[in-house]
Amino acid sequence: MKKYSLWLDGISEEKEPILKEDIDCDVLIVGGGMTGLSTAYHLRNSNLKVVVVEKNEIGRGISARTTGKITYLQDTIYSDLTNFYSESIAKKYYYSQRDAIEIICDIVAKEGIDCNLRRASSYIFSKKKEKLMGEKKLLKQFGEFIKEANQDEYYAIGVDDTYVFHPIKYIQALKSICKKDGIKFYEHTDINFVRMEDNGYICGNEFIKIKTKRVVFACHYPYFLFPFLMPLKCTLEKSYISATPVKKIESYSAISVEKPVISLRYHQAEKNYLIYLTGSHPLYTEYDDQKHFEDLNKKLKRLELEPKYLWSNHDIMTFDKLPFIGLLKKDLYLATGYNTWGMTNSNLAGKIISDMIMDIYNPYESLFSPTRKLKKLSLPETVYGGIKPMIENKVWKNKDWYPDNVYFERRNGKNVAVYVDKLKKEHVVYNTCPHFKCSLLFNSVEKTWDCPCHGSRFDLDGKVIIGPSNYDITYHD
Repeated sequence: MKKYSLWLDGISEEKEPILKEDIDCDVLIVGGGMTGLSTAYHLRNSNLKVVVVEKNEIGRGISARTTGKITYLQDTIYSDLTNFYSESIAKKYYYSQRDAIEIICDIVAKEGIDCNLRRASSYIFSKKKEKLMGEKKLLKQFGEFIKEANQDEYYAIGVDDTYVFHPIKYIQALKSICKKDGIKFYEHTDINFVRMEDNGYICGNEFIKIKTKRVVFACHYPYFLFPFLMPLKCTLEKSYISATPVKKIESYSAISVEKPVISLRYHQAEKNYLIYLTGSHPLYTEYDDQKHFEDLNKKLKRLELEPKYLWSNHDIMTFDKLPFIGLLKKDLYLATGYNTWGMTNSNLAGKIISDMIMDIYNPYESLFSPTRKLKKLSLPETVYGGIKPMIENKVWKNKDWYPDNVYFERRNGKNVAVYVDKLKKEHVVYNTCPHFKCSLLFNSVEKTWDCPCHGSRFDLDGKVIIGPSNYDITYHD
């Protein structure tokens, strides 16, 4: 069994250089995932000098951990937005998602991208029919034809005009197109500081500086606290995903409206797969990843399925269910908080932000503004979600479920964590996340050190895989 995403298997790509010298540009995009590549794609013919930097490798972060659904049928989002704001806001979000799907399909067709794009019906389902009635009513008012289905104890509603695809093949194609049009990409290049100057910004790290007129933060979780105060505006949700070979694929995807979520879709390629997600929970509530993976395996065995791939994912959940996309302050743009619907919203973000940079009107600019006044806040959840994991995991480091080859100790006056591999080699790391100083958890399935506060992840030797942390935790004698 492979302990990484299906989308990364068999993917080979030309590596991009590390930035080793100071440069100038008109637009600096920080983050080489779906949002960053979509933004770059829409700016490629703008006559602006665009640079994309990625702390790891292009397309190997959160974008590689998605289920790859392209749908506007998203849980009970329209009922929720109607309750939080108004029906008109819900309808505007609906149109934004329809437009995002059109953007993706148009790009795939125009550029001739081979990314396994396939039309597939979407369903949401529940054991309680009444939970879907509000969503059904709103979608019909928006002009949708709604299908209904009953299977076992579940009731479902569905729509036809939605899709699934291979997200990394799509990202790779966008990168290739952007490079041909002169956009520069740099990997393994951290941005640790951003300083405003009279005519723009200076960004970089201890080795290099990038002078730019505009900055786009297209990273999953922005590492800076001010001015956005990200921890006060969202929580993180963790989920567990498998890809299992199947003989026959179905032309639909589905997701439950209850928590923990059950989500599934089929992937058609050289081999056919069922992609199955479950076990979703707020990041700060549960720490035993091994148990969640075991539960996932048990569910698959009941279906007489044997997974070939296992991986986990983090999603940023905003309190009002809308992403944060747009201008944060003068010439500084932000795109994050997609509430598990990153495939539509990241592509939408690329269009919105590129339009704003080029002074083109975009109808969704105000809807997703990062500076909007939130109608729904959850201060107790924010405080509890930040403080609970920090305290619990400093006091209780060595968890009951950890294997014997994981332990904690002090070396040279420093607190470290040690993993001993099958060859008896020690992998030693500092056991505190550099971002907010939370104690880290060991993920024994994926062999990573994970932060329970804001989702940073590190490999066995301490190299940061996913932020917000910009710094490694590798121990040095």
